[in-house]
Amino acid sequence: MNNDIPNIEWQSVVAIVNDDGRFKGVGLRKQGGSFEILWTLRSEEPDMDWREFAAECGLSVNRTMLEDVESDQMVVAGFSTAGTIFHRTTVPAVGDKEIDSIVGLQAETRLPLPPEQIELTWRADRLDDGQLGVTIAVARKEQLQRFVDNVKCFQPTKLLLNCEGIVKIWGALFGGNKENAVVLSAGAHNTQVCLVENGRLSNAVVLDIGGDDFSSTSEDEPTEITERFAQDMRSVLDLFGCSDQEELPVFVLSDGSATFVSIVSSLRLAGLNARVACPELDGIMARSELSNEDIYRYRTPIGLALLALDADYNELNIFENLYSPVRKVVKKHWVYSLTASFAIACVMLVLLVIVSYSVDIAGPNSIEKRIEESVSDVDMNELVKRQQLIRIVARERPDLLDLFKLVNESGEKGVTLTGLNFKKGQPVSITGQASSNDQLSRFEKNLQKTKGIEKVNYTANTNTKSKKITFTMTFHYKNFSRKTTRAGI
Repeated sequence: MNNDIPNIEWQSVVAIVNDDGRFKGVGLRKQGGSFEILWTLRSEEPDMDWREFAAECGLSVNRTMLEDVESDQMVVAGFSTAGTIFHRTTVPAVGDKEIDSIVGLQAETRLPLPPEQIELTWRADRLDDGQLGVTIAVARKEQLQRFVDNVKCFQPTKLLLNCEGIVKIWGALFGGNKENAVVLSAGAHNTQVCLVENGRLSNAVVLDIGGDDFSSTSEDEPTEITERFAQDMRSVLDLFGCSDQEELPVFVLSDGSATFVSIVSSLRLAGLNARVACPELDGIMARSELSNEDIYRYRTPIGLALLALDADYNELNIFENLYSPVRKVVKKHWVYSLTASFAIACVMLVLLVIVSYSVDIAGPNSIEKRIEESVSDVDMNELVKRQQLIRIVARERPDLLDLFKLVNESGEKGVTLTGLNFKKGQPVSITGQASSNDQLSRFEKNLQKTKGIEKVNYTANTNTKSKKITFTMTFHYKNFSRKTTRAGI
């Protein structure tokens, strides 16, 4: 689910974020296999807005309509994910439309708001034993729309999530690799925690403790701040499903100062496999000399700029339904324009002649005669038989999108589906969790009333600790679940 950008060889990018209460921007250019930082800029006034800072970065903020763009410069705005909920799940190996339906049902259980008040996006990754791993991001539409209204004045080419930029710069400049890890990016008053799996963002959480809170702590003696931070991190790892992975590395992005040593020490005292990750500047150039402190200060916009220039990266585009990016239009010489117009006109003329010939005054009998002439060398009866066979096969194929839609519409809030199995000639089977027996009973009754679904049955078990009810429900779906014996054709 990508931003809708044409396939263009972008050479430079301007990335802007609002980070730690200050706007930060960078200009970055692609130089063969490396990158060059052209400039960096940080706002000094706390009450500056997106329009004012974009103008300071040299961007046009007075466009009233989409303009032709001949520059090879991309513009990116970063969105803070403090109000975004991430979730990992697995789904059957089906098409994108079917995954959309499953993801929609999962999102409703995670963010109990009406569908018209939320926006979501997802990204599939590894296929394991017939199941696709999927990362889901969900946020309030109102929050996203406010961000779009703030940045549309300078018409960014892409709107990206800040946490994806953190993962990108960890891999590019802080020694990261494709391994599974947790990456921490500490601001002054908060810390972005990212779960990385196979080099990509898999989950993310923002904690309300930042670098300033550690400035007066000791490396060796635990304090209230360090203990609370360690407890928050243990809760986050539990949320990520990694609490039992004792060797999972936890990388704390650092500028080399003592503050980050304190953060790592607090995590190690809590039993986590934490370590410091400092910038490695071999793969990047700069117009002026940049220190580790500079790279760390601008880590988020630099990461987003690198991400934007990575044509192979499939970002989580939660703004897909709210924002249409500027399209780059390369002006062509008038000779080529005339040539293209003449070619199109010729094609249209040929089509007009064909259509006129097909519907001439001879009427239906003439059309039928020409069809028969055109297939004179083909057995018409054989064509009819093939068409009938195609229709029979189409009727026997299950409409998976319709099936997911029916299950979704019958679902109760609080019911989470964990699996769906189907095989020709057998009942469809779904598994999941419910909060109460009444909830599960209503789900069963809703399915029973649904057209195309019949013979609904379920078995359930209650977990004595969590009080959650796990269930397996089976039902017949149209003709798909009926056993049939067919003679050879």
